[in-house]
Amino acid sequence: MATALDASMMGEAVLKPRRSGAGHWAANVWTFCRRKPLGAFGGAIVLAMLFCALFVDIAWLGFEQPLLAPSGYNDQNIARADINQGSTLSHPFGTDALGRDIFSRILYGARISIIIGLGTVLFAGSASLIIGTVSGFFGGWIDTVLQRLVDVVLAIPAVILLLFGLSVFAARAGPYVTMMWIVIFLSIIIAAGSARVVRGATIATANNQYIDAARTIGATNSRIILRHIVPNVIPVVIVLASVQLGGVILAEASISFLGYGIRDPFPSWGAMLSLSGSLQFRAFPQQAIWPGLAIALAVYGFNMFGDAIRDVLDPRLRGSR
Repeated sequence: MATALDASMMGEAVLKPRRSGAGHWAANVWTFCRRKPLGAFGGAIVLAMLFCALFVDIAWLGFEQPLLAPSGYNDQNIARADINQGSTLSHPFGTDALGRDIFSRILYGARISIIIGLGTVLFAGSASLIIGTVSGFFGGWIDTVLQRLVDVVLAIPAVILLLFGLSVFAARAGPYVTMMWIVIFLSIIIAAGSARVVRGATIATANNQYIDAARTIGATNSRIILRHIVPNVIPVVIVLASVQLGGVILAEASISFLGYGIRDPFPSWGAMLSLSGSLQFRAFPQQAIWPGLAIALAVYGFNMFGDAIRDVLDPRLRGSR
């Protein structure tokens, strides 16, 4: 039996074994960081936000004290010397008008942003995948009905739909119910636009010859959708979700800033910038700078990471930086 060396000496091609396991993943991560440095920086921001969201405290494990934060998000100290402080060793970002540590509130705010962001893109991605796939594959009256429903949602300005829905359903609701309604209405708005993109990808995939071959051998519509259409459309949904995460976080901060989102004392970054504290911010600008920087950094990180994921998954863009 000829060895690999003999085969190479005779000019025959030698197939290298495909790497797998932890080493393979590490090599892929290193390649991604080398080819997409801005995307890797954005991914690091995303991982840092996820880490803060999970471990700012570990109440989900039964522990009451914060783990990463110096104090709880609503721990108040209204002594005159402890309110509206600047940056100190005990309070790196200072304190607000109620003596609450701003650094702790920003860390807790990452949890709200991650929950709303991931929840929205998860539901919006699932809805757009179902609507776009069914609409593009079956066509006919099904496509007409679904697309007219999408047109109705897209015809309503997103801000008006979002603020109207929250003012009706979440005007007197608690923070967790408000978060649920924010996720629902943001999902409706995002899914309507994404369904159009998924529909186009479905139509392009359904016109391939292997779909006709599958029908020829007797494959049912459900099998064609699940085995051939959905695997080719999912990368589009993933790219849309990764790019939309930054916009979702910015939208949540905007509606909280306007007073329709998460309300005090829960530490939404947008609520920390709310108009009710504008006079306070003029006297103590650090109370606006830090949450504003947190929003900007989070949106930048998700946008850079989403762009890099899009370039990796789209073969036409793999050579771009």
